[in-house]
Amino acid sequence: MSVYWPDYKFGNFENSVSRLFDDFFKDLNIERQSGNNNSRSGSSRTNWAPPLDVHESEKEYSVNAELPGVTKEQINLDVRENTLIISGETKKDEKYKEGNTHIQERRYGSFTRTITLPRNVKTGDITAKFENGILEVKLPKDESAAKKISIQ
Repeated sequence: MSVYWPDYKFGNFENSVSRLFDDFFKDLNIERQSGNNNSRSGSSRTNWAPPLDVHESEKEYSVNAELPGVTKEQINLDVRENTLIISGETKKDEKYKEGNTHIQERRYGSFTRTITLPRNVKTGDITAKFENGILEVKLPKDESAAKKISIQ
């Protein structure tokens, strides 16, 4: 966070205080988004959850997970007990072992995201593709699972 003391010395105290608070909230927001309380120390992040979009159509559910910088080989996709589990791990680039990292906003370490599936998903027919950093999982609906019960 920067303090603009020269403005203060020249009588522009109000602008200096405004910039001070703007920087504070900007820094706070970056730390909150990254989930890292040690961003200034340069320590690597260890756990993160990819952001998701979940969409439902008449025939299927679609889950899109944002995984920039991850390769297909680094992703695990499992279904256990009506839960979709997206997990994996990214490693910090080895070419930056020496020297100092001044800003680290990219995510490294283990990632996991779990989604409880509705009962009407055909788990045996789930498909997935990974393209341009987006994992798209298609979860077809089992129409026979839904049953209308008439009341007599």
